[in-house]
Amino acid sequence: MASLTVRNIDASIKASLRMSAAEHGRSMEEEVRQILKQFLLQKRASAGIGSRISRRFAVVGGVNLPDVRRSSPRRPPSFFADDAQ
Repeated sequence: MASLTVRNIDASIKASLRMSAAEHGRSMEEEVRQILKQFLLQKRASAGIGSRISRRFAVVGGVNLPDVRRSSPRRPPSFFADDAQ
């Protein structure tokens, strides 16, 4: 694992971090790790997979697929003699 040192943090931010860590029963270091992890995962997942795929392939012009002809849904199966038609 890598280490990271952050200097010149406002005293009020440090105090808030200490309080947040205490509320969650964690050390300040662990609290910072969790905050960074949550923020970065949330940022990464901000767009849905369909949107990300569309953006990735937009540079090649996309793909035009033919419309698929759909039929009516089939009737549900009959489990009882009363239901048979």
